[in-house]
Amino acid sequence: MLTDALLILAPLFLGFAIPLQQRGLMTAIHYTVEALVYFILALLGLGLGQMEGLWSQLGVMAGQVAILVVGLLLANMLGLWLWHRWQPMPGDRGESAGVTSYRRLFLAALKPLAAVVIGLLIGHFLLPVLPWVEDLATWALMFLLLLIGTQLRNAGLSLRRLLMNRQGLGIALSLILSSLLAGVLVMPLLGLPWHDTLALVSGFGWYSLSGIVVGDALGPAWGGVAFLNDVLREIIALAIIPLLIPRRPAMAIGYGGATAMDFTLPIIRSSGGLDCVPVAIASGFLLSFVSPVLMGLLLSLG
Repeated sequence: MLTDALLILAPLFLGFAIPLQQRGLMTAIHYTVEALVYFILALLGLGLGQMEGLWSQLGVMAGQVAILVVGLLLANMLGLWLWHRWQPMPGDRGESAGVTSYRRLFLAALKPLAAVVIGLLIGHFLLPVLPWVEDLATWALMFLLLLIGTQLRNAGLSLRRLLMNRQGLGIALSLILSSLLAGVLVMPLLGLPWHDTLALVSGFGWYSLSGIVVGDALGPAWGGVAFLNDVLREIIALAIIPLLIPRRPAMAIGYGGATAMDFTLPIIRSSGGLDCVPVAIASGFLLSFVSPVLMGLLLSLG
């Protein structure tokens, strides 16, 4: 299992070592990443749809997702609140997000769910059992990580500068530690070994990664649970960021997890102002690097 984890993680670091100058190539990589994400999520749904006893397991999965979402929400809010109390970040309300842009972001957050549902329906009702789906998803994920590593390297971000961002680093560490604490607390309710439970809570909102990595290690049902847990983090973040960021920006930015540097960044910018942007990018960047490393290492212990 350790070899499998290293094989999955290697493309991320390989991509980070590739310097690119051509803007056109970076644009092509951006659209390829977006397409790959939905392709991988559709494969995740396909695997779920072909799982034996799917409908009987959906209720169990819903309960497991609820345990993870509630446990992580409470632990993350507590951890981020403690960081806010220790190292307060001044709130700076920017211009309010318009109804149209906010609605657009919220609807966009539902697209990953739609991709998984479509894959699930196709896998359950139209296609025979395809034993190569998991292998295809793993290879697609490795290619995705290679491209994401390249994007991170060529985004004009200095790793040293990101690590020197005290607020971003503190927010990322608070989210990591509080998520691991939540995993310890919900472990008896999920009935998984400690390392698998901690891997489940280490997605930090990166649903396309967690769904496939966990599904490959623990089966499609747990992969679906990991995916739903992380996609619901993104949806909840969109709802609470405008409410929290004026007075507790660290809590708002932190709960977005890895998405703070991309998907939830527009709502952070419009609700919190320009001062929040470098903090969100630093926090999201660090979590994007830690998540695959932590998940791979934890799952390799099984």
